[in-house]
Amino acid sequence: MTNLTTLGEYVIKKQHEYPHATGELSQIFGALRLASKVVNREINKAGLVDISGASGLENVQGEQQQKLDVYANEKFKAALLARGQVAGMASEEEEDYVAFNEGHSVGGKYVVLIDPLDGSSNIDVNVSIGTIFSVYRRVSSLDGPVQLEDFLQPGNRQVAAGYVVFGSSTMMVYTTGNGVHGFTFDPSIGVFYLSHENIRIPEAGHIYSVNEGNYVKFPPGVKKYIKYCQEMDADTGRPYTSRYIGSLVADFHRNLLKGGIYMYPSYANAPTGKLRLLYECNPLAWLVEQAGGKATDGYRRILDIEPTELHQRTPYYVGSRAMVDRVEGFLRDNPDT
Repeated sequence: MTNLTTLGEYVIKKQHEYPHATGELSQIFGALRLASKVVNREINKAGLVDISGASGLENVQGEQQQKLDVYANEKFKAALLARGQVAGMASEEEEDYVAFNEGHSVGGKYVVLIDPLDGSSNIDVNVSIGTIFSVYRRVSSLDGPVQLEDFLQPGNRQVAAGYVVFGSSTMMVYTTGNGVHGFTFDPSIGVFYLSHENIRIPEAGHIYSVNEGNYVKFPPGVKKYIKYCQEMDADTGRPYTSRYIGSLVADFHRNLLKGGIYMYPSYANAPTGKLRLLYECNPLAWLVEQAGGKATDGYRRILDIEPTELHQRTPYYVGSRAMVDRVEGFLRDNPDT
């Protein structure tokens, strides 16, 4: 164990990659690491205490909140609030952003956007879930509280992004714009150790991830691409394997390591898609690009979309570059008329 590198050590070691931060990002990662460990502890005893199940509340999107959604949101908020580097937080679970520096003359330089517990509806059946986070430098004056404009920045302005996957092991995967690195949690001593340095997604994979229960509602191009994935072709290794967990973090993590594509198209009941641009799509889009992959809404790069609202949704295609290129071709050649 003495030769292993911890998450904290690695972030400090790499601080020269973002000299403008002068150690501030390492403090933010410390907060995210602490909250992740607390949430991991509660998830691991979800069957033993009254922490699983619905809370009886709805979030801003009208979705039923799970008890752990509320718990995780509060733990991440408290951990980030305790760090002076963070001026505010926006969460998928809250209608508006939260300003941490109200009443103070000078605020922190950064804001954090977070999906505290992605896939939380799977908690009761012991399926992998996760947390997704994104860090931006403020664009408003540091002399006052954060503003909406600090959160409505395109994904290409992120300074850090990542996720935590709570599965057979707990991992944190992040980027600061210089590759993608993964750390596995050792619960016996409560430390994240470097386990996957410089992750690269395969150029082409053999896994496609999509909720095929909505197939009849999908755009024509997506239907044709799914049929393409299912056809026999020895030269391209088809048919591809269909794998869909229903937790975005878990599906993305598998495809990042093994190669594949994750798709959540628009359809009749969700004309702008279901996934949130700021809390889910942007962070994972930057991660996959840093690993050599691609993320798009079917027609344009996710990271170049200018957000107009906190809970904006978008269609999403993310994964191995060749597979995303292919589905874009099908969408372009088969317009939804």
